[in-house]
Amino acid sequence: MTTYRQEASSAGSSLRRTLGTGDIIFMILACAAPMGVLAGIIPLALAFGNGAGMPGTQLLVCAVMMLFAMGYVRMTPHVRNAGAFYAYIALSLNKEAGIAAAYVAVTAYICAAASVLGAMAFFSSDLLQSLFGISTRWEIWAGLSIAIISWLGYHKITMAAKVLTIALLLEVGLILLIDVLILYNVGFSGLDFTSFTPTAIFAPGLGIALIYAINGCIGFEASAIYQEEARDPQRTIPRATYGAVMVLGTFYVLSSWCLVLAISPDKVQAIAAADPGRLMTGIAAEYLGVLGRDVFSLLTVTSLFAATLGFFNNIARYLYALSRDGLIPKPLGRIHPVHGSPYIACLLLTVVLTVVVGAFAVAGLDPLLSLATSLSSMGAVGLEILITATSLSIPLFFARRGEFSFGKTVAPLVGGLIIAVITYLSLDNYSALTGTDITIVNRLPFLFLGLVAAGLLHGLYLRKYHPEIHARVGSTHVEGGVPPSDTTASKPIPQDAKTTEKHS
Repeated sequence: MTTYRQEASSAGSSLRRTLGTGDIIFMILACAAPMGVLAGIIPLALAFGNGAGMPGTQLLVCAVMMLFAMGYVRMTPHVRNAGAFYAYIALSLNKEAGIAAAYVAVTAYICAAASVLGAMAFFSSDLLQSLFGISTRWEIWAGLSIAIISWLGYHKITMAAKVLTIALLLEVGLILLIDVLILYNVGFSGLDFTSFTPTAIFAPGLGIALIYAINGCIGFEASAIYQEEARDPQRTIPRATYGAVMVLGTFYVLSSWCLVLAISPDKVQAIAAADPGRLMTGIAAEYLGVLGRDVFSLLTVTSLFAATLGFFNNIARYLYALSRDGLIPKPLGRIHPVHGSPYIACLLLTVVLTVVVGAFAVAGLDPLLSLATSLSSMGAVGLEILITATSLSIPLFFARRGEFSFGKTVAPLVGGLIIAVITYLSLDNYSALTGTDITIVNRLPFLFLGLVAAGLLHGLYLRKYHPEIHARVGSTHVEGGVPPSDTTASKPIPQDAKTTEKHS
């Protein structure tokens, strides 16, 4: 049996194993942008969702994410591919579905990266204006950020991990300081656990609250993207995945609960609805003063920068995996001889982000109300669709192998069904995510139908005309060969396909 390391060596273009559990957790948490979630998403959930029941809703969603994670990490020994969702679905369902997932994943991550970049450029310009009275165009900050992020992505992944670690520790440290001050202020007698009661959780607006809660958690699934760069993937990836879910869950539940306590469960919905965008900065000013408010605003910018860098790395590795499997041009799978990064993919992504942001700038659209709002919702829904499909496909993978257990079949099935319901709620209430009634913006999710159709057609074309590439889809670095996930994969791989795989 050819081992994974032997395959990597023969490929001659493999990513380097330099990441530990902590590195991956920090990159995952950076993508989640906890400061951005606390300042932007949670106030909206308090205002338009179930109000004081938001902390309890967040706790339930984290439990669902843990169910998904149980099945997700059990696929790690079988799938050694940086394509994550793409590889999981290709092996669990079929190659065509995997290619469709790849189309959706790359688009969703690009939307997420561009949206966060737009928000960061807006807040950077706004911060400079508020602190020094200097007016700057947001396009300048967007351009500078793209240049810095591209430089970090082009160089060693460990360098990017260190930058993300510093940014994350600063923002999380400030938020936890505010949490401690709130708890100290309300005292033991002021603790109110109403937020975790069924009455508060299942209050009107639960559907909206679920949408915002799951959007805050999205990002932890990126652990599988880095498994080819993990020092010990069979141990590192499960630890990083569970660790990210637990850290995000604890952080969001605690911080949202403290926010409710600071205002009071009875008043929090009305006060949040009055001005959700400034709710968190107001709390920061109350407990830390004007300086604390300014620091909070600064760390919001660094949080969004870190998230953009995290998404940039995710997309580059997706492109690398797709290139190596023969779905997109070969140069995108090249690894830098010194830095060990997928540098051609990084350069392409730099161009893509420049074009997307530039199009909004040329059109004179607002970076926050137009760019960030429309594309963040698009990215979130795309990733929800992928998480649902992946979670529901994992039980099928293990069922075909005759392996049945709570972690391999029951947990991902239950988690997938619940996430499917939340995805439906997201699509049904999409205007609540975008915050606009503009028809073209609220119909953007229909683009995913076209991407799925294009992916399926691409897969069928490869099955008929390029069976050697079709056989490799999602399985270039699969330990023990290609599982019989479809009729093509169940047949012996042609000799030319095996030869191509060895040298891909």
